[in-house]
Amino acid sequence: MRTTVRLDPPLLAEAKKFAVERGTTLTGVIEGALREVLARRRDAPSAGRVRLTTFGGKGARPGVDLDDSAGLLDWMEQRDASR
Repeated sequence: MRTTVRLDPPLLAEAKKFAVERGTTLTGVIEGALREVLARRRDAPSAGRVRLTTFGGKGARPGVDLDDSAGLLDWMEQRDASR
C-alpha cells in the first residue's frame, strides 16, 4: 500500500543514512521501526487495577488538606510531637 508520511527533515536524513548503512530501503527502516514499537506495546504488561488498602473512618481530619503535602507533613509532625 502506498501512503504519504511527513517527517522532520533531520529525522528523514538520519533514517535515509541508516537505511544505506543497513543495505535496506527507507520503507524497510520505517516498517521495521513501526513493527518494533507495536510489538513493544503489545508485549508490555498491562498496568491492571491497583487495589489500595483502606481503613474505616470518617475521612480526613478537620483542617487536613490531602492536596497539600507540606501541610499534611506539618500536621503529622505536630501530632507525633504531642504524643
